[in-house]
Amino acid sequence: MPGPAKALPWFALFPWLTVQENVEAGLDALWLPQGEAQRRAHSAIDLIGLDGFQSAYPRELSGGMRQRVGFARAIVTTPVVLLMDEPFSSLDVLTAETLRTDFLDLWTTHQLPTKSVLIVTHNVEEAVLMCDRVMLLSSNPGRIAAEIPIALSHPRSRVDEEFRSIVDEIYSALTARTVESIGAMSQVHGGLAQPLPPASVSRMSGLLETMAAAPYDGQADLAALARSLTLEVDDLFPIAEGLHILEFAELKDGSLKLTAAGRAFAHSDTEERKQLFREHLLRFVPLTAHIRRVLGEREGDRAPQLRFRVELEDHLSRRNAEMTLRIATAWGRYAELFTYNDKARTFSAPVA
Repeated sequence: MPGPAKALPWFALFPWLTVQENVEAGLDALWLPQGEAQRRAHSAIDLIGLDGFQSAYPRELSGGMRQRVGFARAIVTTPVVLLMDEPFSSLDVLTAETLRTDFLDLWTTHQLPTKSVLIVTHNVEEAVLMCDRVMLLSSNPGRIAAEIPIALSHPRSRVDEEFRSIVDEIYSALTARTVESIGAMSQVHGGLAQPLPPASVSRMSGLLETMAAAPYDGQADLAALARSLTLEVDDLFPIAEGLHILEFAELKDGSLKLTAAGRAFAHSDTEERKQLFREHLLRFVPLTAHIRRVLGEREGDRAPQLRFRVELEDHLSRRNAEMTLRIATAWGRYAELFTYNDKARTFSAPVA
């Protein structure tokens, strides 16, 4: 099944077909005469800047050129609405910027044979750069949580004050929703059912160190962090959310501010960090404290992973329960609260 472009080595192209044949494949369902299909495919290839490469195979093309072929195949059918799911996420920064600019030029000069474009992206600046309306989606269940209109004229500049203001507004809306969700889930089943974000200890440690140093000195706008660290929302937010849950930092109004414990962690050595992390796990992550307590109550100080997963599945989906338990396991092992045998799927109390 087709998925996000970054999951596909050929950007959903058929590697055994040429550029011309790949674009023509988008017309198969229309049952056009061969000559008409070839003419329309050539016109689309020329429009997106690949004229001269009709006979090339995907393996001969760069990532940006392959994505252009994907665009040509999409627009060759003259769709009323063009749907794009993370179209630039699998490209390097410079190639993605070039392709965005070229696509916007075609759109603003009315050369694209489509009336609307719907783009799914986790890159906030990309959304503000390209779109007239931004819809923020919530999960479980999926719904539109907020709508933010963007009335800026094209071409847009990332350094303009209005542009930055809209980016900050979106980050503020995202942080407010994240904090609200954390607060709501902390009340479910005594906090045991709090979903944990997929944030590794190393990434959280790295962000704490970065923020504790200049130029941030303990506080930063998420938009500025994302830009300087070249992180998208779905990369940065899990780390920030993990630090918020552990009370090493506070998420508020689109910014992240280190707590005193967060600053202490950033300036501590390895053993001191483990001790501090252990204390915060026991105080602020009920699931890890629960696992440790159950181990202490059981003969042999052992318990199967299934015992905790089933408990989580009473309140979370199976997927969220598995992910949350996996994250809790990684955090608990780092803090030496318990050990875990993946082969036997068993938790054990650490050996004194």
